[in-house]
Amino acid sequence: MEIIEPSVKIETPIDANKIYSNIERYGRTAYKSEDKITQGSAELFIQKILKSGHESVIEHENLTVRFICDRGVTHELVRHRLCAFTQESTRYCNYYKKGIQFIRPCFWSEFGNTFIKYHAWYTAMTQAEETYNNLIEMGCPPQEARSVLPNSLKTEIVVTANLREWRHILRLRTDTHAHPQMRQIMDILKKELQEKLPVIFGDL
Repeated sequence: MEIIEPSVKIETPIDANKIYSNIERYGRTAYKSEDKITQGSAELFIQKILKSGHESVIEHENLTVRFICDRGVTHELVRHRLCAFTQESTRYCNYYKKGIQFIRPCFWSEFGNTFIKYHAWYTAMTQAEETYNNLIEMGCPPQEARSVLPNSLKTEIVVTANLREWRHILRLRTDTHAHPQMRQIMDILKKELQEKLPVIFGDL
């Protein structure tokens, strides 16, 4: 058994200037104002359309992101409609051979005031792993043995969405009402996107 931290990786190579330029070209189609395209005009154009709520223009650009998180988080993430998802399958992955990884809960620690809660969680993960391995040894296929695996099971999920949808996801999933583990990975993504595409994500 291995306890790991969640992580986020943007799979799409990001060229901010190219993305900004494309969005401006696409957006100016609505006004037939392509003649106003100049050096540096894209950023101002995008800021203006976002401020006016005309976010459909940024739907023309997509980003693909790989999340390593627990399965409980992905149950919420896949509810977003305007995305493509590819997720690690517990039906076909045999964790008896690969070893089981669990995501460390961000709200409990093996140190300090939450030690007792963390220890209870850790014990449950150990029991889940032992039971899963026993079922595999009894001849159960992974799709049956997975019945005992908890939400804390590590999973990988690749998500592709347009920039408008990513703005929507980040607004919802970094809010204080979002689940702490969802907020944990989305805060990582938001920070990176604000650094790489500040014109589009800087206002969030």
